Amino acid sequence: MQKRQLGTSGLRVSRMALGTMSWGSGTDAEEAANQLVTFVDAGGTLVDTADIYAEGESERLVGSLLGDLVPRDEVVLATKAVARRTEGPFGGGASRGALLCALDGSLRRLGVEHIDLWQLHAWDDSVPLDETLSALEYAVRTGRVRYTGVSNYAGWQLATAAARSNGTPLVSTQMEYSLLERGIEREVVPAARHHGVGLLPWAPLGRGVLTGKYRTGTPADSRGASPAYAGYVEQHRTERAGRIVEAVNTAADGLGTSPLVVALAWVRDRPGVVAPVVGARDTGQLTGSLAAEEITLPPAIKAALDDVSAIELGYPERWPR
Repeated sequence: MQKRQLGTSGLRVSRMALGTMSWGSGTDAEEAANQLVTFVDAGGTLVDTADIYAEGESERLVGSLLGDLVPRDEVVLATKAVARRTEGPFGGGASRGALLCALDGSLRRLGVEHIDLWQLHAWDDSVPLDETLSALEYAVRTGRVRYTGVSNYAGWQLATAAARSNGTPLVSTQMEYSLLERGIEREVVPAARHHGVGLLPWAPLGRGVLTGKYRTGTPADSRGASPAYAGYVEQHRTERAGRIVEAVNTAADGLGTSPLVVALAWVRDRPGVVAPVVGARDTGQLTGSLAAEEITLPPAIKAALDDVSAIELGYPERWPR
């Protein structure tokens, strides 16, 4: 798998990341081990988790597989903090105390001495930004974190944080981005590129819709049929999404590949993108995603997909006209 620089930092990562949100809940230890080995054997390096995934079980499972199964130094380990874990005074949020408490917990669950990429999972209006950034700086200075990033930040939030984090530059922002969700192109993408921050798209397959699995109904074993995830998927089951899915399927037929590969290759090669974060139900799904490494979309197909999925840009994004 090809490697890319993460933003303007010196950190090189695989141009696909392995997402582990379901590890410890829907994905058991055996399946997680198979996925990790498959990913690393394919040249993948960036593994992403968070302190709240499966109430911490995702981090524990990731940590249990490092060392014996996959050498720790072959993985760029990324996790996140800020989301509420407990009701205690340090159980969530972006205060200095809460963040450093979350970091201690992540290191303990992962069983490692440092985290390669520590990300703020969300903006916290209740905490002064300088206090939040001071926690990142302290984590790096004490050797427990190597690089820092953010997730789900609006354009102005990302630009403000990047401009004020000179001591510990932000190297990444993790955002939902796919053919079905291009809203970040209005403000977030320009802000990230201006400040040298790499994009890590989550839900690059439109929450599974772009695979085409929902074209004629809702498969019983899909997230769309699950009470826990039906609403998550339903957001992208619209008339507009249907037109985009059909275009992706047409492109896949023409290229002799799967809709999954087409959708993933499109977002992977968008300006500013470093590595889409791909979560898979099983190793077979992950192998299907890894096949995107062999594909570069022809310009004509890229243009057609750009057109069918285009979002409206107005003032001030296209000023002056």
